[in-house]
Amino acid sequence: MIEILDLIATFAFALVGARIAADRRMDYAGILLIATVASLTGGTLRNLFLGDRPIWVQEPWYFLSILLAVGITIALRNKKPVGKIVLSLDTLGLAVATVSGVEYSLYNDAPSYAALILGVLTAVAGGLLRDVLCRVEPILLHRETIGTSCTVGAFVYVLLEPTALPNGAVALIAGLVIVLVRTISIRQGWNLPKVR
Repeated sequence: MIEILDLIATFAFALVGARIAADRRMDYAGILLIATVASLTGGTLRNLFLGDRPIWVQEPWYFLSILLAVGITIALRNKKPVGKIVLSLDTLGLAVATVSGVEYSLYNDAPSYAALILGVLTAVAGGLLRDVLCRVEPILLHRETIGTSCTVGAFVYVLLEPTALPNGAVALIAGLVIVLVRTISIRQGWNLPKVR
């Protein structure tokens, strides 16, 4: 289940990364690089912190999903700014990556607080580096409560994991919480307080 979740998140983040890179008028190699960084950074850091090899080292399917995302982006050649579909994919990727990160960490005997942190890191690290490389202001640092949404979802997972609920139900509930919190924050314009 963890590998399936990672694969879904990889494709979603790669598609969003490729689209943002295309909007920044990068060439095909640049689009591929940004898609790869956006989709693999979080899971790679998670595994390295847990003393494990990154999953993509053993499974080439991750690169195939990235190539598919880049191919779709280039084939569509849509010049409109990042829209609702891409935003929805990014939200799905955040939910799946957070759940996958927490589940993988707990499976590898990480304490609950570490699993929560690693779950959030899995979800947000790639997008942060993507924005830096694309020279846009990182969304994580100033709007849309991305980190907050992932933290709330990770906390829900850690809270429900010791209960009698099946793992699938726990993952689904935590993922839905992330989607719900981010969606509401975008629609209502919620942000964390800023220094004035």
